[in-house]
Amino acid sequence: MFNKTSDQTAPPGGAPPARPSNTRSVFASDLKITGEISSVGDIEMLGDIDGNVTARSLSVGAEGRMNGTITAETVEVRGKVDGQISADSFTLRAAAKVAADVTYRTLIIESGAQVEGRFARHKA
Repeated sequence: MFNKTSDQTAPPGGAPPARPSNTRSVFASDLKITGEISSVGDIEMLGDIDGNVTARSLSVGAEGRMNGTITAETVEVRGKVDGQISADSFTLRAAAKVAADVTYRTLIIESGAQVEGRFARHKA
């Protein structure tokens, strides 16, 4: 009379679905975060962060401000960053203001960017 039908959207074996690595999170300009942020995807920061960020990529917008440690494959800064940065690819846009110790594999600094700190290339 009543038959249980299987859920066609559930993964086989009842395992939880894998977290996608192509996700993008945007933090609005009116947002202030204090603490740790971790993502397997991309983060666009338009507000303020006091803390540490780990992500596949981080983009700090023109009005964005970050104070803490950044660990990401790709980091692009248009706003202000104070702290430490570890990235494979690090890009400073013309409006960027960075006071940080940076380790990188690839570095791009546009004319007009303000930089203070130590820069070191990742050892191969």
